[in-house]
Amino acid sequence: MEIEFTAVAIEWRGPAPFVFLPVPPDEAAMIGELSRELTYGWGCIPAAATIGGTSFTTSLFPRDGGYLLPVKVAVQRAEGVGIGDRMTARMRLGR
Repeated sequence: MEIEFTAVAIEWRGPAPFVFLPVPPDEAAMIGELSRELTYGWGCIPAAATIGGTSFTTSLFPRDGGYLLPVKVAVQRAEGVGIGDRMTARMRLGR
């Protein structure tokens, strides 16, 4: 499954601050329908994503009925983006 969406980056504070793109509700619902086939546990779903010209692998995190796409520090630096920035992500879900 491939998905493209645009969202504003948010910070989720845990032991260390992380930057995430919240997957919009319609796309999150589509992912949710296939989550049993895609998850490797704890609801996390492997993904290959591209933001700007930077591609990376990660896993979507389930959160409040939706999903968050982690934006790695290397991607933030390469693309000059951070919390509060609007980004477009393209994702291929699954292994």
